[in-house]
Amino acid sequence: MKRILVWFLILGVSVVAARAQDTATQQQIDKLSGQVQDLLDAQTTQNKRIEALEKEIAGLGDRANQDDLKKLAAQVQEIDKKRQEDNERILKELERLGKSLGAPQPSRKTTPNVPATTPAGNPGPAAGSPQKGYDYNVRSGDTLSAIAKAYRDQGIKVTTDQILKANPGLNPGDMKIGQKIFIPAPAN
Repeated sequence: MKRILVWFLILGVSVVAARAQDTATQQQIDKLSGQVQDLLDAQTTQNKRIEALEKEIAGLGDRANQDDLKKLAAQVQEIDKKRQEDNERILKELERLGKSLGAPQPSRKTTPNVPATTPAGNPGPAAGSPQKGYDYNVRSGDTLSAIAKAYRDQGIKVTTDQILKANPGLNPGDMKIGQKIFIPAPAN
């Protein structure tokens, strides 16, 4: 009987201890659940704030990009305007120098470098009578049309056909560096 009584006593203490332990465990679980819920709520709030900031940054980026593009476009236009003014000044100076030397000067806009030449009083290869014009030495990269354009840019109205007629046998596709060709002067 004592044994049964001891067993009941042990069983009673165990039940009380188990209930106390269950209650403590439940309290810890409730506490952790509350903390998890608080963290989830904080995360949701942070996500909303991040989205709002991302939208604000995107809006600022678009406005900044548009403003930057407008400023850049204005700067490019200003640079282009100055480049054109410089080009005009250079061309005027070349014209002035050409007039002072009495010979056509090359235009920097053309491919060939038309050298300062003196009018040739010699008859051109195609003419049977004296013809006025200019001797030109072919340079690297020259084409007949580019040479004609360079002379036209200097006020000497000449066409590729006129150059071909003044230089019989000239093959425009097979001009050699240093080859002398005759550029006829326009008839007055």
